[in-house]
Amino acid sequence: MNLEYFQMVDRVEAIDLERRAIRCLAQVPERSTIFEGHFPGYPVMPGTLLVEAVAQVGGFLLMALDGYSRMPVLTQVVKARIREAVEPGAVLTIEAEVQQVSSGISAIDGRISVAGSESRTRAAECEIRYRTMPFPAPGLRELVIARAREIGAPVTAAGPGEAQR
Repeated sequence: MNLEYFQMVDRVEAIDLERRAIRCLAQVPERSTIFEGHFPGYPVMPGTLLVEAVAQVGGFLLMALDGYSRMPVLTQVVKARIREAVEPGAVLTIEAEVQQVSSGISAIDGRISVAGSESRTRAAECEIRYRTMPFPAPGLRELVIARAREIGAPVTAAGPGEAQR
């Protein structure tokens, strides 16, 4: 996890395109400037960044499902529950399943659990909606595909009249 660059996913552990589900891992860094103010003496991962992690995992799933032809953009956090503090160094399992895809609108349910947590609850649960759109900037699609490969997401990118692996 690279908080300064908002890269919230370290690697894809499993993806099932038929079930429209994904599971990723991320380790919260031991040190980050974010923890200097959140909170002094008790550093915890901001809840908004936990929601962002789920949103990114869901986004990678949606792009894998459509061959990276469109970019999902978060439009609504329908529900978000932060159930426990996530501390520096924690190893997170981030999961998402597609609930709906229609007319350029997609919805996912996602959750985060912390490895070794004594709690029986999940650290966070989210329901997130996206709209999909053409990639808005030249080269952005290629950067997203490169990042997907970096984390081990399946990439079968459908470009204009071609298929890539």
